[in-house]
This record gives sequence, C-alpha cells and structure tokens, in this order.
Amino acid sequence: MKLSSHFDDLKGQSVFITGGGSGIGAWLTEGFVAQGAKVAFVQRSDATELCDRLEAQYDNRPLFMACDITDIEALRSSMAKAREAHGPITVLVNNAASDNRHSLEEFSVEDWDQAININLRPHFFTAQEVQKDMQEAGHGSIINFSSISYMMGNEGYPAYVASKSGITGLTRGLARELGKHKIRVNALMPGWVLTDRQRELWVTPEALEAHLERQCLKEEIVPDDIVAPTLFLASSASRMMTGQALVVDGGVVVTG
Repeated sequence: MKLSSHFDDLKGQSVFITGGGSGIGAWLTEGFVAQGAKVAFVQRSDATELCDRLEAQYDNRPLFMACDITDIEALRSSMAKAREAHGPITVLVNNAASDNRHSLEEFSVEDWDQAININLRPHFFTAQEVQKDMQEAGHGSIINFSSISYMMGNEGYPAYVASKSGITGLTRGLARELGKHKIRVNALMPGWVLTDRQRELWVTPEALEAHLERQCLKEEIVPDDIVAPTLFLASSASRMMTGQALVVDGGVVVTG
C-alpha cells in the first residue's frame, strides 16, 4: 500500500475495526497497521492469511477475532480482548455491512431485523462500549461507514438504504452526546467502491459506464481511495471535525 499521507499521531493508538478482514475493511486494517497503530478487528471469515501478510510486511501483526457482529455480547467480548491486548480503544471504525440486494415484496420481518442487526445496531453498541475508554484517554474518534446510497435514492436494497441513512443520524446524535468528552464521531460516505465482491456480483460494463458518467471525476473508485480519508478522520488532523458526513464518491452527490 502506498499512501500519499502519513499520520504520525496514529502510531501506537488502539484501533478496533468491524469487518476488517475483507473488502474495504482489509484495506483499512492495512492502512492503520502501516501507521504503526495497534489494530484489532473482527470478521466472520478467517483472516489469518491477511494477518500473516501484514506482519511480514510491516512487522506489526493485527489481532484478528472471529465474530458475528449481530451477536452483541460476542462483539463486546471481542472488544474487551482488544482492550486487554492493546490498551483502551481510542479509534473505532464501524465498517462491517451487508449490501445484499432484495425486493420489497419478498422481504420478511426476519430479513429486515437481520439487515438492521448487521448494518446499524452494532454501530450503537460499539460506541457504547468504547465511550469509557475514550473518555478516560481524553480523546477518541469514532468513524461510522455510511453510504451515498440513500442520498442517491438507490433502488434494489431498501433495508440497506434505510440503515445507511440511520447511521448518519446516529452519527450526529452521538457527536452531540460525546463531544463534551472530546470524542469525535463522523460518518464516511463512500460511493461505488469497486471491491472484488462488487466486481463479481454487480459490476457490468453498462452499469459502470452509467455510474462513471454521474461522477465528476471519471475514474473508478478503488478500496485504496477510502483508506486515507479514514485515517484523516481518525487522526488529530481532523480534531475539530465531528458530526460530519465525509463523502468520497468522485463527485456524484454534492452537499452543502
């Protein structure tokens, strides 16, 4: 990984990432490891190979814990293990999500609950879990991954769109709630990031051409493009930013 920026204050910080073993999450894990941060992450699938590679490349092995983030007690237990290994958590990245496509008419109550339990509920309880750590440290940064999907009014996955909108609202509420403790809470809003999963399931030449036409910058967004903005939000470089939604989408949506 070649980053254009380095954030010295992230060295030695205790970082916890959900879904940090695949897709954008794996790139985030590497980005923080490259800064010298002490990284712990949860992932359902095995991520030992990633940890082996990062240890060999950076001499800084992240702590991987297998965990289903819909199990809040298991998630809390994983965060406790991270705290024990690396000290109080001062950077939290809520990245894990599921953007499975679905129709309105075929979606059951159970399907809805599962979508929210993956895409929104963990963000609240991980923030609850790290509040004391960050308060005692005198600082902290929580980064919640949302999406421009609700800003575009995308179709094909309404539960995902709803949950991503909810993340932005939660971010703003938590920013007000935690600001008095010098804890910052921001949302990161990626556009269509072309991960391996996206390319395998949904990228077609026609769909990609149409989306690039909507972007001001006519280039594909790759996972690497999301790393530096996340590091920026985690670092003191953004110390007076909170309650914000940082859009990284090549200029599809315009805010302000």
